[in-house]
Amino acid sequence: MPVRRYARFEPETLAFLDELSANNNREWFKENKSRYEEQVLDVALRFIQSMHDPLHEIAPHFVAQATRMSGSLMRVYRDTRFSKNKLPYKTNIGIQFRHEQAKNVHAPGYYVHIDPEQVFIGVGMWRPESDQLRSIRERIATRPAEWKRASRDKTFRRHFELGGESLTRPPRGFDRDHELIDDILRKSFMGVKNLDRDDCLSPQFQRKVETAFKAATPFMRFLCKSVGVPF
Repeated sequence: MPVRRYARFEPETLAFLDELSANNNREWFKENKSRYEEQVLDVALRFIQSMHDPLHEIAPHFVAQATRMSGSLMRVYRDTRFSKNKLPYKTNIGIQFRHEQAKNVHAPGYYVHIDPEQVFIGVGMWRPESDQLRSIRERIATRPAEWKRASRDKTFRRHFELGGESLTRPPRGFDRDHELIDDILRKSFMGVKNLDRDDCLSPQFQRKVETAFKAATPFMRFLCKSVGVPF
C-alpha cells in the first residue's frame, strides 16, 4: 500500500468507530465490514507501516508489523468467553509495537490508542507476568538511582505520567520503608500521554508519536534490562 512519510487517521475513521459504538452487533458489522476495512483497517495499517523505520531507529528490537492478523494492530473482535460484557467488537483502534521476543500484550511495548472519546500514547509493560513483575520490582529496589533516572527524567515526564493499579501492601520480600515503595507496589509499569481526540487527524500526529516514543527511551531501557531482553 502507498505510504506517506507522516501518516494520520481520517475523520471517517472516528465516525465509523462512533457508529460501531452505537451498533455493536454482528449484523450491523457484517453489513458495514467493507467500510471497516477501508476506513479503519487500511488506515491503521498505513500508520503502522509508516512507523516501521522511525520505530527501528528509536528502538530496533521493537516491531511495527502492518499485517491484518498477528501484527501490531489488535483484533477488532472481543474475546467474550470470560467477560460479562458480551458486545462482540472493540470500538477503539489499539496498536501495540511489541518487543521482537514478545509472546503477548504483557511484554514491553509502545502503544497507540484511538477511540471516539480519547486518544493516548502508552509505553512500558501492562500487568507483566509474575516473574517479570518481580524482576522489575527487584531492580527498582536494588538500583533506585537507575530507576529514578528512568522514571523521573525531565523529558520523559514532560510527555508521560505513570499510571495503573497498585498493591495495598508490599509484596513478600520487599521493605515497606523503601524510598521507592510506591513504585514497587505498582502492578503495571506504564507511562501514558493523553492527547486531544482530533490530534490523530493532524498531519503532525505521527511526529508526536515518534517524539513521545523517543522520550521514553530511558524508561523502556530500564524495563528491558529488568526482564532480560535487549533494548
